[in-house]
Amino acid sequence: MTIPDNVQFATDPAQALKNLFERKNYSKVIVLADENTRRHCYPLVASGLPTSPIIEVRSGEAQKNVTTCVDIWQKLTEQFVDRHGCLVVLGGGVLGDMGGFCAATYKRGIDFVLVPTTLLAQSDASIGGKLGIDFNHFKNHIGVFCQPTLTLLHSGFLKTLPPGELRSGFAEIIKHTLISDKAMWKQLIGRELDAQPWDLLVKHSVEFKTRITTEDPKEKGLRKILNAGHTIGHALETYLLTHGTRVTHGEAVAVGLVAEAHIASARNLLKAEELDEIAQYILRVYPRIVIDRETEEAICQLMLQDKKNRDNKILCVLLNGIGHAKWDCEINVEEVKNALMFYQTL
Repeated sequence: MTIPDNVQFATDPAQALKNLFERKNYSKVIVLADENTRRHCYPLVASGLPTSPIIEVRSGEAQKNVTTCVDIWQKLTEQFVDRHGCLVVLGGGVLGDMGGFCAATYKRGIDFVLVPTTLLAQSDASIGGKLGIDFNHFKNHIGVFCQPTLTLLHSGFLKTLPPGELRSGFAEIIKHTLISDKAMWKQLIGRELDAQPWDLLVKHSVEFKTRITTEDPKEKGLRKILNAGHTIGHALETYLLTHGTRVTHGEAVAVGLVAEAHIASARNLLKAEELDEIAQYILRVYPRIVIDRETEEAICQLMLQDKKNRDNKILCVLLNGIGHAKWDCEINVEEVKNALMFYQTL
């Protein structure tokens, strides 16, 4: 597996950006950041940017909507950014998805550079060209496929993160190993969270996701395996966030990985000892989320709106043994409820 030309690992992100902008003749460069990345991450890249206005938006999944996009488009317009401009998106998965979407749609598309600053964004969200926003509380309901001019990966940004953010991003790395690499999974579960080799794991995830998205850029087949844990996880995340319960994307996906592994085990696709290994490791890393009957019912209803569905059938990714996965597996509400009950009784 190889890294694509538009993805770069950099020990000096400022120099890498300087090199890019010396090659490109952009009419204007604008930086998009939130209050956290402007404070903690912008100083690490500022010297590599031409004189660049900064658009600052509030952080958090709740801001990933069309209202924030309108604000970004308005500020790009006020700065007289034309089609030869470039937007540098400095942030995690939320900002990368939304900022890239705004760039891809502004004046039918301007170049954008992703500088992912979280583990989740570096290992997953910034790779593959998926961009979008939430709509009426449905995750990533509106969006496009569009590749950035450059995705710049710098492990130094991870040092700015609180443990909860590392834990959130780690769920995507867990997912990648479960669906692709049993040997890497075995290595991963032998270490605690704070002892993981992040450079190695991010590179592994980027190489794997690059191979998958290159083969299937528009998610017509193989790329669907990257949704493992997300059918149940997205529904759980949506419900909790809209009912005032703070949960990270990774925490919700971790629940989804356990629940969907249970469904796979019930269908004899996954051995009982493999299910136990997955469940016990995830519970070591992630706090248990209480799922009551009301939440359970809401999750099942929200899954009916999942983007992967077809003909009103809930389609899911199921492990076919650790290291392999099947996509477009139809599941039913009863299986979901049994899986969530299994999670609650661990």
